[in-house]
Amino acid sequence: MASDPKIHDTGNGGSRKYNPAQPWQVLDSEELYHVNAWGKGYFSINAAGHVVVRPDTQPDREIDLYEVVEGLKARELTTPVVVRFSDILAHRLKHMAAAFAQAIAENDYKNRYAAVFPIKVNQQRLVVEEVYRYGKEFGFGLEAGSKPELLAVMAMTESTGDRLIVCNGFKDDSYIEAVTLATKLGRTIIPVVENFDELGLILKHSQTYGVRPRIGVRVKLFSEGSGRWRDSAGEKSKFGLFVTEIMELFNILKSHDMLDCLQLVHCHPGSQLQDIRRVKDAINELAHVYAELKLMGAGLQYIDVGGGLGVDYDGSGTNFSSSMNYTLNEYASDVVYRIASVCNARNIAHPMIISESGRAVAAYHSVLIFDTLGSSALDKFQVTGNEVADYNGSQELPAPIKDLAVAYRSVTERRLVECYHDALTAREQILQMFTIGLLSLEFRALSERLYWATLARIRDACRKLERMPEELADLEVILSDTYFCNFSVFQSLPDSWAIDQLFPIMPIHRLDERPTRLGVLADITCDSDGKIDHFVSMRDVKRTLELHELKDGEKYYLAAFLVGAYQETLGDLHNLFGDTHVVHIRLHDEGGWWIEEIVKGDTANKVLEYMEYDVAELAPALSRDCERAIRDGRMTIAETQKLKRFYEGELDGYSYLEPAGP
Repeated sequence: MASDPKIHDTGNGGSRKYNPAQPWQVLDSEELYHVNAWGKGYFSINAAGHVVVRPDTQPDREIDLYEVVEGLKARELTTPVVVRFSDILAHRLKHMAAAFAQAIAENDYKNRYAAVFPIKVNQQRLVVEEVYRYGKEFGFGLEAGSKPELLAVMAMTESTGDRLIVCNGFKDDSYIEAVTLATKLGRTIIPVVENFDELGLILKHSQTYGVRPRIGVRVKLFSEGSGRWRDSAGEKSKFGLFVTEIMELFNILKSHDMLDCLQLVHCHPGSQLQDIRRVKDAINELAHVYAELKLMGAGLQYIDVGGGLGVDYDGSGTNFSSSMNYTLNEYASDVVYRIASVCNARNIAHPMIISESGRAVAAYHSVLIFDTLGSSALDKFQVTGNEVADYNGSQELPAPIKDLAVAYRSVTERRLVECYHDALTAREQILQMFTIGLLSLEFRALSERLYWATLARIRDACRKLERMPEELADLEVILSDTYFCNFSVFQSLPDSWAIDQLFPIMPIHRLDERPTRLGVLADITCDSDGKIDHFVSMRDVKRTLELHELKDGEKYYLAAFLVGAYQETLGDLHNLFGDTHVVHIRLHDEGGWWIEEIVKGDTANKVLEYMEYDVAELAPALSRDCERAIRDGRMTIAETQKLKRFYEGELDGYSYLEPAGP
């Protein structure tokens, strides 16, 4: 293996230098992985070199992640596992309420704020129940975006008629009828008109059941969003009514003597808004629509600013798609100030402010922990550069292989680029000779060793330079290791694959040791896209991750953080890898932690059932084949019994890889 890297490539031409003479410290790991930047006080590293979770950001109240993994292993729960920290959910809701309370006080705002949690962000029952329970003291509600979500929300909001339910998304006749009946049941429920036909359904069912409905309308803003989801706002957005349609809706309600029923205006400025200017533009436009409708006689009481509140995934605090250039307090202050300013200028009452900031609530509370299965390194090939020592055959070495050996021996600081070009040229000639049958497999193998050893030698020399030659800037990436990891990107981190979303990823232990390898992560699916090769950096995006050398007989655990929003609900069953184990961890009042809930991950037979296999027929089919093998003398009874035990056991086992038994 290559020597300790003193320069870590950031993937954008920059580098970070470490003094190898100084012992590695936990503070070095905190800085290397930017834990304090993206962790926002929820994550840190303790003196043992383990990642710790601080659910309420207090340093004296923390949970050791490595200790959690060991505790789960003792309970026969192996990685991969999603660990949810319920107390972080509670803290996020409290933090959001406090930010708006401060903004309301500073702006002398004459109404209150309430969040509604969009359950599409994380539809897992335990998560939604916890959000709803922790939001009780603030009067927070829920948002449903589909008929199945509405059914779930209606059941979860039993005996809490004062807490708001906002209904978004496309709505059919039965959806609107259910909302109307829920109103009679005592729910404070508001269907938001997304397209004009929904208004007719609301009027029909309100007349049928004798209900004065609360009605909302989504405004199709002129203001556009930003980042990956910029098209979810603006005039080409999927949902919402143009101002012309809103005026028509207003006139229809007026003709039915139902202007008092129009109680909410809504907008969706876009998801993960990284630029505060887009927030300001959207809120300002929505506030003016609210004020105009209010002055015209609408019974408006609520202004719903939608989602969009970002999460700083990379910790850079910048206008970058995986970051945000504002804080929660700044967001709350801008929302309250702009609504108050418009209302004060028009001399109208301040409305209750609603937001649907699901990502900001849920992202921090979940961590995906997975183990590594092994690694592959390109700088492992050992050569001397001496033809006699590296090849003991009788045939004469082809000229391109001799050129490679010369390039290896010639590596010096002054000739790095030249030797790199020589190696590339020789390798190209060797591959051409091989493809037309002029080179043996033995020579091909020798050339491979020489080529990678030459590149590794050039890279090691570059690490001693103050400035990396531009042509050699990608060497660290080219020579990076591949760490094979026991998880599925498609199931557990689908946004990483689909939209190149960055998630903070790092080891959860050995952080008091210097990481000596640079690598990318490959999952266990048989798909070439099943990898992660872009990582959090304060400057740009790193193309490799600093990792530790794997030790024989010791598990090496990595974690992806801030995965609580969307990842569990968007995951798929690629290669039939199902849901991972999930555990809910809580802080103990007297210190330490305890498990509040365990949700076992999908077994093989469960994911097969998802794909419409008749699981009851699988084992008997194999058993019949085993009997044929015994009859034909191809297998012994003992061998078939062993095979059947394996098959039946694996059908009931975890769909991911598990450690071998004793």
